[in-house]
Amino acid sequence: MKIGNLEFGPYPVFLAPMEDVTDIGFRLLCKQMGAAMVYSEFVAADALIRMVNKSLQKLQICEEERPVVIQIYGKEVDAVREAAKIVVDQAHPDVLDLNFGCPVKRVAGKGAGAGMLQNIPKLLEITKAVVEAVDVPVTVKTRLGWDHEHRCIVDLAEQLQDCGIKALTIHGRTRAQMYTGEADWTLIGEVKNNPRMHIPIIGNGDITTPERAKECFDRYGVDAVMVGRATFGRPWIFREIQEYLHPELPRTNMDVDWKMDILKEQVRQSVARIDEYRGILHIRRHLAASPLFKGIPNFRDTRIAMLQAETVDSLFVIMEEIRERLKA
Repeated sequence: MKIGNLEFGPYPVFLAPMEDVTDIGFRLLCKQMGAAMVYSEFVAADALIRMVNKSLQKLQICEEERPVVIQIYGKEVDAVREAAKIVVDQAHPDVLDLNFGCPVKRVAGKGAGAGMLQNIPKLLEITKAVVEAVDVPVTVKTRLGWDHEHRCIVDLAEQLQDCGIKALTIHGRTRAQMYTGEADWTLIGEVKNNPRMHIPIIGNGDITTPERAKECFDRYGVDAVMVGRATFGRPWIFREIQEYLHPELPRTNMDVDWKMDILKEQVRQSVARIDEYRGILHIRRHLAASPLFKGIPNFRDTRIAMLQAETVDSLFVIMEEIRERLKA
């Protein structure tokens, strides 16, 4: 599989772009765990052209995480085109991705993200304008359609390919579904098996186990899969998938100690990148969602204490107590 000049081996697994999640520290950790390519949080085109500092900070990348993708979103041609130029000039990403899939109201409700699925001509106009404006590969991430009655992805994929994009990521839900229900991969497979499609197709949605990742590769023929929410509190999912898909790789002893050490390192990185208080706040969603803690008897009070900790020292004391309980 190739995206522009980037070559990936068999069964590449990508880290999905997620707002307030895929910051530079988390991307680097997932890369170390085996993610073949990582995506930034999405960045608003309007904010970039106004040089809003918070948005500009999202353009920070490091060499160790390459290949890395910066994702932007917007609803006006000129704004998205100019934002794309800013991203390429300042961040020098390996790939620039256009978000036509975010379903949240503050984005889609204003006509951007998945909201663009209600205005396909403008979506295509934006895509073509960005492809012509920058000298890095441009890709798109989108959904099956606006709702069940308007699942347009099979035709839209061909139209996007004609605009010059180098790869297409499809989340197997409509905007109306948000993140509920089960991802439908049948239309993703239909796009991939369309003889007129020649760009790589990346499948996204409900990749939560190594077995499911392999099933999606085998059944639907996608060129890559993308993992999103299943990475919360579980960045090692990339290692799990890679070792399952590649039996020739050395096996990692993914025991309790190993996983707990990774979560503690994630805390350290978050604190070092921001500050102690806000860094811990930022990491709480990962700790809350980590499957490492599921099934521990009478865990409620400990979980609350862990999520209320305000210093690294106090948080690590609790995490060490959990480690001992898991090993008991």
